[in-house]
Amino acid sequence: MIRSSHVSFIVYLWPENQQEQYMTLVEIRKPDFDVEIEIAYATPDNFTGAPVYARPGCYLHEKAASALAEAIRLAGILDLRFRVFDALRPTEAQWALWHHTPDPEFLADPTRGSPHSRGVAVDLTLIDTAGNDLDMGTGFDAFTPLSHHGNPGVDAGAQRNRHLLMGIMTTAGWDFYRNEWWHYQLFNSRDYDLVQDADLPEPMMPPGAANGPAGSSGGTQT
Repeated sequence: MIRSSHVSFIVYLWPENQQEQYMTLVEIRKPDFDVEIEIAYATPDNFTGAPVYARPGCYLHEKAASALAEAIRLAGILDLRFRVFDALRPTEAQWALWHHTPDPEFLADPTRGSPHSRGVAVDLTLIDTAGNDLDMGTGFDAFTPLSHHGNPGVDAGAQRNRHLLMGIMTTAGWDFYRNEWWHYQLFNSRDYDLVQDADLPEPMMPPGAANGPAGSSGGTQT
């Protein structure tokens, strides 16, 4: 159990590339993190129209978990909370999404590695005290220019809500992605190692999930 000034949480450690170093992964769950967790890729309610994960795991690198805890604190001052749609995304899941929609405007090319697959990105929105999502102009995973920050086609109310979300997250130490209002990641995300499904305390992916180009049975990412 790790304790900080903000939160106590369970962490998982595993050897990294057979070196005497360890990566620390934090499970994001109640009551340690006061967020609503609705992992979209464990349901059909995502852009693929089908579940990608076999299990709705929610993990972050310890540095990202600390930044999320700070964002939760800042949102709470305004009587707001977060709904989390995705956090760590195993490399196999990034390949599955890329096979479905290889669109670099909204998805990281898995040959380079996504910040999600490094445990340092989170997809989320703000909710009010009644648990209602604040209007952001589009839903999560809307692959349209209307999801871009600053798009003039988004009405003023939704723009304000996006700016509010960005203000909370960036104050807490997150970087934003200009094409997706819901996506935040740590700075220098490529400094962190990629995480495969086998690295997790409990698998998230269905058995036999490919970790490479279509037709591959398992090549690793670079």
